[in-house]
Amino acid sequence: MSKLNQDTRTLNSIDTNTGIAMVLLFVAVGFLLSREILPAWLIRIPEEFIPPLAVWLDLIFNFIKDDLHLIDLTRAISGGLEVLLDITANLLYGRNRWPKLGPIPWAAVCASFVILAYYLGGFKLALLALVTFVWTAMIGQWKIAMQTMSVLTLAAPLAVVIGLGLGVTAWKFKTFDKSIRPILSILQTLPFFTYLLPAVIFFKVGPTAGAVATIMFAIPPMILMTTLGLRKVSTEIVEAGHMSGCTRWQMLSRVYIPAARTEILVGVNQVIMLCLAMVVLTAFIGMPGLGAKLLAMMGSFKIGRSFEIGITIVLFAIMLDRMSKAWVLKQPVHFDRGTKWWQRHKYFLLSLLAFLFFLLLSQIIPILAEVTRKQSFSQGKEIDKIIKGFLAIDAIKNTTEWLRWFLNVKVLIPFRNSLLWIPTPAFILIIMGFGWYLAGKKEALIAGIFFTIVAITGWWDRSVITLYTVISAVVLATFIGLPLGILAARSVKWSSRILLACDTAQTFPSFIYLIPAIMLFGVNDVAVVFSILIFAAVPLTRYTIEGLRGVPPEMVEAADMSGATRFQRLLTVELPLALPTMGVGFNQAINFAFFMVIIAAFIGTQDLGQELQRTLAGTELGKNFVLGMNVSLMALSFDFIITKWTETRKQALGLGS
Repeated sequence: MSKLNQDTRTLNSIDTNTGIAMVLLFVAVGFLLSREILPAWLIRIPEEFIPPLAVWLDLIFNFIKDDLHLIDLTRAISGGLEVLLDITANLLYGRNRWPKLGPIPWAAVCASFVILAYYLGGFKLALLALVTFVWTAMIGQWKIAMQTMSVLTLAAPLAVVIGLGLGVTAWKFKTFDKSIRPILSILQTLPFFTYLLPAVIFFKVGPTAGAVATIMFAIPPMILMTTLGLRKVSTEIVEAGHMSGCTRWQMLSRVYIPAARTEILVGVNQVIMLCLAMVVLTAFIGMPGLGAKLLAMMGSFKIGRSFEIGITIVLFAIMLDRMSKAWVLKQPVHFDRGTKWWQRHKYFLLSLLAFLFFLLLSQIIPILAEVTRKQSFSQGKEIDKIIKGFLAIDAIKNTTEWLRWFLNVKVLIPFRNSLLWIPTPAFILIIMGFGWYLAGKKEALIAGIFFTIVAITGWWDRSVITLYTVISAVVLATFIGLPLGILAARSVKWSSRILLACDTAQTFPSFIYLIPAIMLFGVNDVAVVFSILIFAAVPLTRYTIEGLRGVPPEMVEAADMSGATRFQRLLTVELPLALPTMGVGFNQAINFAFFMVIIAAFIGTQDLGQELQRTLAGTELGKNFVLGMNVSLMALSFDFIITKWTETRKQALGLGS
């Protein structure tokens, strides 16, 4: 009976939401129809009514920085970080700093990593590590790769330690957890440029600022996964710890953290991947390494060299992702009491011996220590010729030119102009209407407030252009991701193959997606949308497959027994049941698109990303924060609406509580 009453309330709620949504949309249509007679202040907020938020924030930041002497604290921290970065830089690529022992020969690093990879994941993972390091060395990119890794080897452990500490604190104190949750949500949706300028101002340009921005960017998932893992520890394990007389510290270190090992290591995996993604992007603030080289090559349109660097970044991303995931899956090995030390640590000893062997061998065979430019197998110029020759083929050239013309003239520009034509109040009402229809009152009001804040910041048109790019890319990605996912879900073999491809693609740093876009379409709006489209199609494909494969078999059998065709079964049974899972894919696709649209500012856009990139040339921290906040507020609006719709849909289908 209670279930029936709950279903009735849900239906009544849906009817009410639909009615209010229709009212909001009708009012919005009224604004559109009467646009020609509307006063100017109802079309766009007049400049005199726009508060100088950037100026106010600059005053606050300057007060904190100078009057409260935060700059002195950050510069002291910067000095400590610089010492640590100098050590990793000297060891990995031979920067002339203490301890002046480097650079470590590439063959020694390769050998120790191959054995570590074998220990974690077996022969295939060891082979992946071998290919990654040999490729990097032989292609002549070892030094720039180690410049990137010198920051990563410091930033990732610090992000893990800080995130673990904050996660434990959030788990222990509910007030702290409640206060930090909204901050983490904002941090996870802020564009990466918003992290860069504060790092430059407070920690100086270069590797130090790059390390700080990378650490800040990577901390949130570690906090969330630590808190999640500690909360999932079973009461039986906790009671066993108390009964054995553990102290508070022993309970945490010997009971809770080991029991939450899987979730914590998933957090470590996410930290490593976010660190790699961010450390590549810190090229915008003078961080040397793979990102800086890729930025320079793409800027001069050297596609061949960009392609080679892109492969290096992808190989490192896949290797680090697979190794950290293998660590998650690998269970601790317990030895009998009395087992000899060398038997318990044989892989560590093998790794150390291999390191020392190749360290000595590199003194005899110089190519094992360093592959010089003349010795490298780089084929950048040849690849450049092949790619440009391929793109010059009439069929390819005509196709890409037609696509560029069609998408620009017939789709993108008219869509952008249509969105810019809509009066601001009507735009906000449309967002609220769809939010109310999909999610309900709370999420619609939050979206309305967030978009109103965006309007009063004075960056409405730029924000609308950003949104136009995101919507265009996600809609086009849907036409690729959904059919691909539906086709792959028909077969277990193809499902596993496409899911593996999606997992691999999600490890790629976002910069990589710019390369094929620039290759095919040059520098224009189509290239921007195309790069975002590739990035956003991955979660759409993945969650379509997972949603369809997760449909209960008895529901499929019932549809077959009722005589439904394959198409009818898909349309009336499988897709409706898979929609909640697919909704997660749409949510991720939109968030990925908001992240990628800011990176695509490198290609040349007229949105918030372009303005954010310009702030890096100065010290306009207030403007930088306002622009970043606008991106975050728009992304959070869609996140809240889709998340709520997914939960409601699951409840309606009886798939979740």
